[in-house]
Amino acid sequence: MRTALRTAIATALVAGVAITAPALAAGAAFAADGPVAVSAPGAKPADTGAKPADTAPATGTGKTADTKGQDTGKDGVFVRNQILPNGATARIVKLGDTHYRAEILKEGQRVGTLEADGHPVAGNDDGTFLVLFETGLTSTWQGNYLPGARPGVYELADGTRVELTLKYGGYDLRTVEKSGEGRVLVHLNGTRKVGVLGKAVLVVEPDGGFAAYINGSTRQAAPKLVETPDTTPAPAPKPTPGPVVTLGECTVQQDIPSVFALLTVTLTNDLEKGPKAVLKDEAGKPVVTLDRDHAADLGQGLTIKGANTTTPQLGQRTQGGDTPYAWTAFPKLPKGCEKDAATPTPAPSTTTPAPAGNTGTTVNNGGQTSVVPKGGVAAGAELAAEGDSTALIAAGAGAASLAAAGLGFVVLRRRSAGARG
Repeated sequence: MRTALRTAIATALVAGVAITAPALAAGAAFAADGPVAVSAPGAKPADTGAKPADTAPATGTGKTADTKGQDTGKDGVFVRNQILPNGATARIVKLGDTHYRAEILKEGQRVGTLEADGHPVAGNDDGTFLVLFETGLTSTWQGNYLPGARPGVYELADGTRVELTLKYGGYDLRTVEKSGEGRVLVHLNGTRKVGVLGKAVLVVEPDGGFAAYINGSTRQAAPKLVETPDTTPAPAPKPTPGPVVTLGECTVQQDIPSVFALLTVTLTNDLEKGPKAVLKDEAGKPVVTLDRDHAADLGQGLTIKGANTTTPQLGQRTQGGDTPYAWTAFPKLPKGCEKDAATPTPAPSTTTPAPAGNTGTTVNNGGQTSVVPKGGVAAGAELAAEGDSTALIAAGAGAASLAAAGLGFVVLRRRSAGARG
């Protein structure tokens, strides 16, 4: 009797372990999804109307536990969970090649859904933006938003400019072109829209307000209005000359803007070799070079003034004829390199100066001479102006005639005295 009783108790214990083990395994598999009811073997489960796949997880998504790449049936393939700047979670699911869904969860409850089917879509939760692309990629940020924007040209954080226009009661966001109307990035038809320009992701609201995010940039800001339809566009900033670089003891160089767009001119001032100007294209390749021996190129509208001085100037113009030049001084030579004057010194005269004493000959600055008669004739003589060789010859001839007349007068007196004696 005792042996039979011990055998019955042992059998019952083994049976209990066999029932409990499957129940614990089931509870561990869905631990994250809440308690699971376990039925005894052979018993039919209670008819609650719920299927196993519909068991509500703790996240409140109505889905099974998220595992990357897991097929969730009609709900597609789970891709990832993404935390948004405001603390919410976006559950990304792939539904097709260009079809993705983002379910927005806050504190375990779904508060919104975005579905990108062939084009990007955006959500705005009080300034927190989420853009879901049809490729499954996302962009999310907080701020950078300008509410109720008015038509005009706006500048983004990276310097890109876009134009917001209002036509036929709807807003368009366009690129800004130098001539003509820009390309349409976003056309609103009453719903929030997404546009992309370079690295900038743009979200435009139905009231014209829009936000911008520069992917991969640490510099972010809301779009800034820089021009309105009733204002004159601000002129583009003019290019400025580069710094003066010293290449040698008396050699300096500087890059300046050309009068032709995108071109530059490299100016070199060298005490020994003189000035040099090199016109370069946008790639830095030389187009034409000016120096002392070749100081002008009319075809390119360039000329050097004062090429033989230490203070030369470069003249530039885009048109020929009487168009005035725009003058730019070459970089100034370092201190101690100004031994040449701005105007070259005249060459010394080769005329030999007159010896000391009164010889009747004077030397003028032009190297020409004039004879000054002596005696009574000299007192009334008038010399020709400097450099007038014809008058000088005439004066010399007159003086010779007068001298001959005086000589004749002396001979005549001697003849008269002889006759009287």
